Amino acid sequence: MIIYGISTCTATRRAQKTLEAAGREVTFRDVRSEPMSEAEWGELIAEFGERLVDRKSTEWRGLSDWLKHAEADAQLAAKPKLMVSPVIRDGDTFYLGWDDTIEAALLAG
Repeated sequence: MIIYGISTCTATRRAQKTLEAAGREVTFRDVRSEPMSEAEWGELIAEFGERLVDRKSTEWRGLSDWLKHAEADAQLAAKPKLMVSPVIRDGDTFYLGWDDTIEAALLAG
């Protein structure tokens, strides 16, 4: 299982801690310090589309008008912190965010 996110994200840390406490093997990838390739961003965008970009964040509000109107892959490549986190990959299944439903699904598997 891979968790993609930002190391300072509370939800990402909570997800990792919960999954590890439940005995799941988790690899964490900080998308800022280990940048994603175009292909990796493409895979996540194919899965989640525009939902992958956090348009409520202060990072989003600070974007230039040009970047705000760019495609999601350009936004995320320029500012990885814009990604809604965590993104969790469990085999071939992806999850976006961390809530009770996602926690239950991952702990049941």
